[in-house]
Amino acid sequence: MTSPIDLRLGRWQDVLADVTTCDAVICDPPYSARTDEGYMSHGTHEVAMTTDIGYRPIRQADADALAASLAPRTKRWAVIFGDHISREWHATAWEAQGWYVFAPVIWVKRGAAPRFRADGPASQVDHIMVARPRKNLDEQDMGSRPGWYMVDTPRAGNDYHGVTGSKCIKGMRAIVRDYSRPGDLIVDPFCGSGTTALAAAMEGRRCITSEEKPEHYAIARKRLNKGYQPCLLT
Repeated sequence: MTSPIDLRLGRWQDVLADVTTCDAVICDPPYSARTDEGYMSHGTHEVAMTTDIGYRPIRQADADALAASLAPRTKRWAVIFGDHISREWHATAWEAQGWYVFAPVIWVKRGAAPRFRADGPASQVDHIMVARPRKNLDEQDMGSRPGWYMVDTPRAGNDYHGVTGSKCIKGMRAIVRDYSRPGDLIVDPFCGSGTTALAAAMEGRRCITSEEKPEHYAIARKRLNKGYQPCLLT
C-alpha cells in the first residue's frame, strides 16, 4: 500500500517544483524576527529555554515568494501560521495573487507560560492566515469554519519532538478536517517534526511535505515511521 505521506528533504523551492497541483496548502513556516528575538532573549517560553531555535526567521520577501509559487498550484485553501507580523505578510502576498483573505484565525495555546521578563502580557496565541481563490466555492467547501482553535501547548513527552514551535496533533487534525476533504492532497513546505503530515494521514488525506534541515527531517521521518491510527470515519 502506498504511503499517503511523501516527505522530501531539501528547500521547498527545489523539491516541490514537480508538484503541479494540490487541494490545500497547510503549513507552519518560521515566524518573524520579532518572535525569534523573544525566544533568544528568554522573553517568552513555550517548550524549553533555548538560544537557538534552529532556523532563520521568515522575511516579507519569503512570504511573497511562497504565495507567488503556490497560489497558482492550489485549488481551494491556504492555511498558514504566523505571528502577528508574519501573518500580515502572508495575507498581503496571497491577496496580491488574487485570493480572498479572511480575518485572522486565532490559535490559543492553553498552558503557555507567562512572560519571564514580567514586563507585559505573555504570547499565548498564534495567528493563522486563511485564504481561498476569488471564485465561487462548490457545495462541499461551503459552510462556516471556526474563528479560533483552543489547543494544548506541546511539551516534552506530549506532542513535542524537538522542533521549536511545533503544534499539537489534535489541533492540526482539526485544521486538516476543516480545510480539506478525504483523499485531498495537502502541501506543507515546512515539515518541521511532521505534525501536519501526520494529521493529514490520520484524517485520510495525502500530503507532500518538504524540510530543508536534515536534523528536523530525521525527527519527522522517525516519528512518521512509528505508524499511526487512521481515522475510520470519512
